[in-house]
This record gives sequence, structure tokens and C-alpha cells, in this order.
Amino acid sequence: MANPPQNISSDNKPFYSRYRFVIAVLILAGHFSVGLNVFAVSPLLTMAIDEYDINRATAGLLVALPLLVAAAAGLPSGILIARIGLKRSFFIGWAAIALVSLSGVAPNFTSLLLLRSAIGLGFAFILTGTGPLLMDWFKPKEVTVMNAVTTAGLSLGIALSVATAAPLAKEIDWQMALTVFALPGVVGLLAWTILGHTGDGTPMTGTGISFREVGAVLRNRLVVILLVADAGILIQYTAFTGWLPTFYNEARSISLSQAGFITGMLPLVGVFAVLAGGAISLRVTSPKVLFIASGVFAGLGGLGAFLMPEPALIYPAVIILGIGSWLYVPTLLTLPMQMAGMTPETVAVVWGSLLTFSGLAMFISPILVGALRDISGSFYTGFAICSAASWALLAAGFLLPRDVSENRTQTRQSSPD
Repeated sequence: MANPPQNISSDNKPFYSRYRFVIAVLILAGHFSVGLNVFAVSPLLTMAIDEYDINRATAGLLVALPLLVAAAAGLPSGILIARIGLKRSFFIGWAAIALVSLSGVAPNFTSLLLLRSAIGLGFAFILTGTGPLLMDWFKPKEVTVMNAVTTAGLSLGIALSVATAAPLAKEIDWQMALTVFALPGVVGLLAWTILGHTGDGTPMTGTGISFREVGAVLRNRLVVILLVADAGILIQYTAFTGWLPTFYNEARSISLSQAGFITGMLPLVGVFAVLAGGAISLRVTSPKVLFIASGVFAGLGGLGAFLMPEPALIYPAVIILGIGSWLYVPTLLTLPMQMAGMTPETVAVVWGSLLTFSGLAMFISPILVGALRDISGSFYTGFAICSAASWALLAAGFLLPRDVSENRTQTRQSSPD
């Protein structure tokens, strides 16, 4: 007889080893390393344009292509993880991030672009593997906390790289600065090889998941709402993170270093926003509150970030935007685990699909903004389009059910004993 599906709400878990704290550090380090690299090149786009004699749309590929790779690999990696296991999945993710450390010796734009694309592969395997690994090692309430902490680590990595890339590039070659940000990936690869293990919680069966089962998960109404909401926010967030430094430099006469610092506030504020979001989600039973609040902050802050004329007004707008862009994330990541009948395999599929759909949107947005800037001579049109997309999060807040555990989806059962 088949066993009933296991999910995060189950209380009959095996012993939770103290080794889970080692796993927590490794997961946190993985997200931090991804954050360090995914947007590190954003404040350096002007230098890339000058050195390689390329236009802004082409330069935008340095930001956008890793996101496209992450999008292309997101859902497939979520399916593949069920077959190859978490140990190998995280090894692939860490190895891809470590590969980016070769950026300093890249001979031309094409080779640098290919190295940057490895970030997307690392992002996909580390992110989609995190959900099942958390279910494997941690108690239900700890999972929510870990979702907040790991997202904060990702945000902190983005903040540090965006804020320090331009000053670092003044001291060393700008391509070598990209190498510096990838070095933690080399250390992480070695650490995971030695210390990475699966746990005693909700295990993956190792039998894989069929395309029919994947389709059933992706047709679920709640999953669709989550996909659209997250994609809308990340369209705005990626476009702004990629181009606000250049916009502030060209349109507001702000130095690249200060523009990078201002833009770096988005993920820096996000560190505190996701921790607050995790704490609030433990006390607020309905996810609607966090989604609606985040949607309002992200929408209004996004408009202010490019419409405000001077730094005194830009700073508050960017802070509000940072809060809205990150506050909902711990809830977003935990909701699939709380849905009835969800297993580690189906959670990996949901997290992978989030990366795929949001990644496609994130790939398009910086190219769109750069292309419209080249065509019209202004950033405003592209920023306005991306800002409009962010209001999808507010709409999702009104559409979400109050109790997601009542939202049922057809999911597979565990394999027979």
C-alpha cells in the first residue's frame, strides 16, 4: 500500500539531528554566494560599454543572460533533483558559481557573457534544491525561519556586490572585481563536498516525478497566482537593479559610486524586510496581509524610485521599494510546503517553476529598458512598463485564499514500501 503524501504540516517527523545547523550554514552560504554574483555587474555596465564598444541593450545581457539560464534550468532542475538527489544537485550549483571566478581572465565580451551565464545554472540548482533540503532537515516552524534567513542571505549578497562593485573596480580591473565576488563559490564547493548530507526528515523517494504530475501541480490555481505575483515584482526589481545606477548617473547627475550605493539599498533593506516578513508570517495566519502590504510598498516605491528628482526624495522611495520587494518572499516560499499533499518532489517543482517564470520575466525586463533607452533616449518608458507589472503582487493578495492548506492539488503519493 502506498504511503500518504508527506508535507510540512506533519508532526510525526523522525529525530532532527543537530547537524541541521551545519546544513543551515551551507544553505545560507549558497544563497549568499548567488546573491553576490547575480547583479554584481550592474554598477559596471558603463565600463563594459566603454571597453567592448557595445550598446546598452547588449550590455544588459550581462545582467539578463544569467537570469535566462536560471529560468531555462529552473523547472527542469526541479524535476531532475528528484532523480539525481540533493547532494549532487547542490554540487552542480556550487560548481557553477565557482566557475564564475574565471571572469578576471575572460578575453572578450562573449567569453565573459558565457561565464556569467553559469550563475543562472548555479542559481537554479541551489534554489530548487533548498525547499526539499529544508523539508528533509528542519521542523515546520524552522522551515519558515530558514526561508527568511536564506532569502536575507541572498539579499545581503546582492546588496554587498552592488554597493561595492564600482569602488572595487577603481582599485582593481573591473573584470577582476567579478572574480572576487565568485571566490566564495569556490570555498562553498569544497565545503559542500565534505560536509553536505541529506537528513532524516521528509525524504525524496528517488523515483522521480512524471510530467503528468508536474502538469497537475502547475495547473493549480494557487500556484498560478504565486507565479504571476512573483514575476510581476521581479520584472520591476531586475530592471531597476540593472539600470538605476546608469539612470541616476545620466539623468540625475549622481556619481556611479553613489548611484551604486543607492541601488544597493534595495537588497540591503531587503535583508531586514525578509527577516521581518518571516517573523510576521509566524504570527499572521493569512498570507493575504503580507502580499497586500508588499504590493502597495513595491508599487508606490517603484514609481518614486525613478520619478523623484533628487537624492533626498530618492532614498525614501528606494527604501519603500526594497521593503515591498522582499517582505512577502518567506511567505511565498513557505506556501507551497503548506499546501495539502505536497511532497519534497512537488515542492521542488513549484520552486523551480517560480524560478522559470520569474526568470523569463527578469531576462526580458533589463533588455527592454536598455532597448527603449537606445530608441527613445529616455529610461522613463521602460521603467514605467516594469513598474506597472509590480502591481500584480497586490492583485495576488486579494486573490489568495485565507488558508492555503485547504487548497488541494493533485500530487503524487510516495512509492510503496
